[in-house]
Amino acid sequence: MYGKAFAPEYRGALGALSVNSSLEEVLDKAVAQRQEAERAGSALDAAHAGLAVAEASRRLGRIEEAERAWKASYRSARRAGDQGAMAWAVWSGGTLARQRGDLALARRWLAIAADLAKHGGDVVARGYSLAGLAETGRIQGDYQAVGELHEKLLAEARRRGEARHTVWALEGIAQMHRNTGSYDTALEMFEEAAAIAEKADDARGHAWALRGIADVLSLRGETGRALELLARAERTCREMRLVSALAYNHKMRGNVLFRAGRYEEARETYAGALEEFRAMGEPRGTALAGLGLVKARARLGRDTAETAADLDELDRTLGGLGLLHAREMVAKARAELGVSA
Repeated sequence: MYGKAFAPEYRGALGALSVNSSLEEVLDKAVAQRQEAERAGSALDAAHAGLAVAEASRRLGRIEEAERAWKASYRSARRAGDQGAMAWAVWSGGTLARQRGDLALARRWLAIAADLAKHGGDVVARGYSLAGLAETGRIQGDYQAVGELHEKLLAEARRRGEARHTVWALEGIAQMHRNTGSYDTALEMFEEAAAIAEKADDARGHAWALRGIADVLSLRGETGRALELLARAERTCREMRLVSALAYNHKMRGNVLFRAGRYEEARETYAGALEEFRAMGEPRGTALAGLGLVKARARLGRDTAETAADLDELDRTLGGLGLLHAREMVAKARAELGVSA
């Protein structure tokens, strides 16, 4: 039985904030609380508030602010001698590194965070850090290495009745099934994640699950239903100011339109998503939206040599980011478009 979803990254005086609080609200309250904690000389309270500043800034796409905030949170936690708070700060830094496309640094920070959480006795921080490591490996396409960890974390989340982490694990495993062609299994898991998230009032998790369902449905030719689900998810992203999630939603909308043969609409949608990713400095999303844009332009009659050059550049970019599955997508695009390497 799952309870209502909660946000453990909102700590101390900010613990009453909902997982569905708008990010602007979180940021305003966290900045004010950090200032108050600094005036009062409370290092631990400053660490908690700084973590919320970092996470809200990261999710709003304000990368430099997030970088400064998580490091300041860590310094405050270290002054307070609280390893759990130190773990949360480093977890935030690792998550930010992954968002920025530095997957090696993400793994380093997240491993440190997991170790700090273990020594500090913070079970939730350790779970989030291990989940971050699992997600980093999944994004790279190293499913064999992280599949078992995903399953273990799912079992632990189910046992503790943690809705938010159960939803995260289900979505991650579902994505791996989707990417390896097990569409029926992927759809079942995305639908279970959506149901749990909705009952637990986890709007963010629900939006991501709807995106996954839409993806699989569109692969089956159910374009209309897929676009309806993406529109629902987009409303949540806009209400909560989930900048990164909104960009990925738009990129998926481009995928759905492309699969339906609506290439001009797909081109426009991919171009918009590309600008969103560039604005927040997210190289993985930038490359994936760029790949969609190249494919749409090719279907609209773009010169083959120019398409080949674009795919070469994307292959190098994705290789530099260490994204194995995404590089496979480039190879499939070459075959699909009849462009040689």
